[in-house]
Amino acid sequence: MIFRRVLAVAAAVALAPLWAGTATADNDHRSKGSEKVRFATFNASLNRNAEGDLVRDLSTPANTQAKVIAEIIQRARPDVVLINEFDYDENGTAARLFEQNYLSVGQGGAKPISYRYRFTAPSNTGIASGFDLNNNGATVTTPGAPGYGDDALGFGNFPGQYGLVVYSKYPIDVRNARTFQKFLWKDMPGALLPDDAATAAPADWYSAEELAVFRLSSKTHWDLPIRIGKESVHFLVSHPTPPTFDGAEDRNGRRNHDEIRFWADYVRSAGYIYDDRGRRGGLKPGEPFVIAGDENADPNDGDSYGQAIQQLLDHPKINSRFTPSSDGAAEASALQGGANTTHTGDPKYDTADFADTAPGNLRADYVLPAKWLKTTGGGVFWPLSSDPLSRLSGVFPFPSSDHRLVWLDLKL
Repeated sequence: MIFRRVLAVAAAVALAPLWAGTATADNDHRSKGSEKVRFATFNASLNRNAEGDLVRDLSTPANTQAKVIAEIIQRARPDVVLINEFDYDENGTAARLFEQNYLSVGQGGAKPISYRYRFTAPSNTGIASGFDLNNNGATVTTPGAPGYGDDALGFGNFPGQYGLVVYSKYPIDVRNARTFQKFLWKDMPGALLPDDAATAAPADWYSAEELAVFRLSSKTHWDLPIRIGKESVHFLVSHPTPPTFDGAEDRNGRRNHDEIRFWADYVRSAGYIYDDRGRRGGLKPGEPFVIAGDENADPNDGDSYGQAIQQLLDHPKINSRFTPSSDGAAEASALQGGANTTHTGDPKYDTADFADTAPGNLRADYVLPAKWLKTTGGGVFWPLSSDPLSRLSGVFPFPSSDHRLVWLDLKL
């Protein structure tokens, strides 16, 4: 099984414990002595329809979408960035090629940007469950076959589709990194397990046999300690499933809620949590952290279950006072109309350009620091249509992604 293979690439992590992950350190410089650190998240839509296609596309410096994505990152210049929807491969080849052929090469007049450290690890997407998880009467176990994604542990046509990668100018403490790919949904106290309305039993959409293998994370959750000076900041990253593409049981909406809840409980040091190496407990009290990712949940609009994202925005240990915004998002909402006209949230905070019929543009992507970390600024890369850089975000069909890069500047 490729998901159990361990890869230690660089001398910087050669002494790390053996586990299923990839972390590398390339020749590059990183900023030193700066108090301000820029953290970012970007659902870059660098996913492909077939296994190996992303590696193929990044093997040359000529892929149009990858060039645009790289230029956006070069314009925003984050020190630490999570990229969602970046297909995982066990050797970390795609992550290396994107750094080598795109980020380290100036794009569209922007300056190259180098990241000495990167991290990637397996995702639940596209891993066959062996069960009929959507309860349509068929169990699909052939990758790429119709219905396969719905029966996989996380939606995907092949193992690793829609994965994650983190790039950092600061060292990633791989020895103390934690992944939670295999944490079972049923092991979360009070889990919002979906119910089959056709039966009298509660919370029985999934059978006991299915719940024994069903994982909470639709992709994965990572706690990556980033060494910044004498301090380690825990970069808590994930990509919860969209709260749609299901039925009245709302299995995706409920899962999205609990995937978000995982970090809310983790920063409270919840004892029920266990990682992929069997270590128990959440984050130690007082440890600095930054939560980042495409949470697929808007605080005011969209299809979220309950107040899913409020679990983080209203959390006593999280600083959500500063909300990144852009003029481009407000402009897009006004120009596109449709579902956007019914929204109650301020459109300047939107981070994703979704269909105008439904759900409209939403705030889906977040960078949320610990309460005691000072925010000095931030934003959303969504230029006005009159800005020459609007060519990078564009309109549908997008040259880059339907999401926008979101960043926050923190003083440490």
